[in-house]
Amino acid sequence: MFSSLAEIVARAESTGRPLWRIVLDEEVEDADTTGERVLERLGERLATMREAVERGLHSDAPSVSGLLGGGARRFETWRAQGASVLGPFLGKVVARAQATMEVNARMGTIVATPTAGSSGILPAVLFSAEEELGLSEQDLVRGLLVAAGVGQVIVARASVSGAAGGCQAETGSAAAMAAGALTALRGGRPAQVSESVAFTLQGMLGLICDPVGGLVEVPCLTRNVSGAVQAVAGSELALAGLHFPIPADEVIDVMGQIGSELDEKYRETAKGGLAATATGRRLAASVRWDGPGFENTNAARARDLADPGPALAADADGGESHG
Repeated sequence: MFSSLAEIVARAESTGRPLWRIVLDEEVEDADTTGERVLERLGERLATMREAVERGLHSDAPSVSGLLGGGARRFETWRAQGASVLGPFLGKVVARAQATMEVNARMGTIVATPTAGSSGILPAVLFSAEEELGLSEQDLVRGLLVAAGVGQVIVARASVSGAAGGCQAETGSAAAMAAGALTALRGGRPAQVSESVAFTLQGMLGLICDPVGGLVEVPCLTRNVSGAVQAVAGSELALAGLHFPIPADEVIDVMGQIGSELDEKYRETAKGGLAATATGRRLAASVRWDGPGFENTNAARARDLADPGPALAADADGGESHG
């Protein structure tokens, strides 16, 4: 397992082999398997990702909680009518990032890339690139390998968990993975793949995890949109030949440091940020719980989160609270 992007880049440059092959060879050795089996599994994951995107784009069904539903389809319809200024490629990225997250919120099947809360970013970028660049299924699988290599380094040096490092660790990591994959798929050199990771992740440092009601819905869905757009921008900067002064490995290290220093209320507890606003707490209290077993788990938690406590209640009423 790789612990440094510099190491992956150096190996690719010294051997003349593409990044995806470097990652594949390492996985074969670490997992004691064959390259064919790894590629087969990735093809299966890619199919699941594609199905989730298509389901999200063609459904108005609400999430189990009722907080989300139909946004991806509405945006895609609006975009297809020519209303967006983003252009076809980036517009599709925005729509598809929403689509997977809506399927996840409906308890549908998605691929955690690297987490469920950031699962919209990589598929949005990959499938939009597929159409824009005329890529094959084999190309996309190779893109997944590059993304996996980036993810391995992030796991080794920091974290991809919102509970450990905030939203920067989830959507930031996913965006970095997507940027690396896109850059490689567009013919970028190994060093440019690393640059794209640095450009992308530096822009997401410090992002907190503050899910309303403790659910992976608000603001998770729109942060996937932001992350996907950031990934495309980071890739563009790297491919244009721009250089970010801080190496990608060091940017990842900083993300890990920031995550370890974040207050607990900003690490997936729903006790701070948007989740702790008056509206966030009202939304948590209004959540409907129709799914199996929710009454015993998430519903009770949502009720707790909806109770602002005496200090926050005083603030919401315009009064003062004193510690």
